[in-house]
Amino acid sequence: MYILKSRLLWWLLALGVLLMSLNSRPPQASEPDSAGQLLITDFSADAPDPGWYVQNDNVMGGRSEGGFEKQQEQLVFAGSTNTNGGGFSSIRTQPFELDLSAYDGIRLRLKADGRRYTWQLQTNARWRGRPISYWAEFDTGAGEWETVDIPFTRFYPQYRGYVLDDPPLDPAGITEFGLYIYDKKDGPFELHLDSVHGYKDVD
Repeated sequence: MYILKSRLLWWLLALGVLLMSLNSRPPQASEPDSAGQLLITDFSADAPDPGWYVQNDNVMGGRSEGGFEKQQEQLVFAGSTNTNGGGFSSIRTQPFELDLSAYDGIRLRLKADGRRYTWQLQTNARWRGRPISYWAEFDTGAGEWETVDIPFTRFYPQYRGYVLDDPPLDPAGITEFGLYIYDKKDGPFELHLDSVHGYKDVD
């Protein structure tokens, strides 16, 4: 009986992963607009869905809570952080392939709560054979729509919370996005994300 239950659980998990992959579509960058910005993804009904999923600090014994839902063509990332543990909540995308080497950074259109958030980029870069990610923090206003530009030069490599000296970010090989709150504060958070663009600096 135990073996049958274990096999059933395994098949259910495998089916869930398959359905999630079928329902997700990676961002498809189109042509830049007149302002030189490239729409990567938004949350309109016909927009590609890169397969967002939740990863909170409970993976390391933490007590934070967080998740997301789509509301009125926005992605709402909300929950509550608890620094008695890991102290973070995040949402991340399924893997994709995206070349942003012709652009200078990531542009976010959002409304948040005045807390500090982190945007994550993943590539195929490795440190001592282990996958790393690139983080850049950004501050938000409280309750107002704003455009946040994050230059690629601000992203730093890190591995499990440890800041690394290299390798530098290569925007030609982006494979994942992530949105974190990890500002070492307790309490509720809420961020409404409207769109993600690549942008070019205007001289």
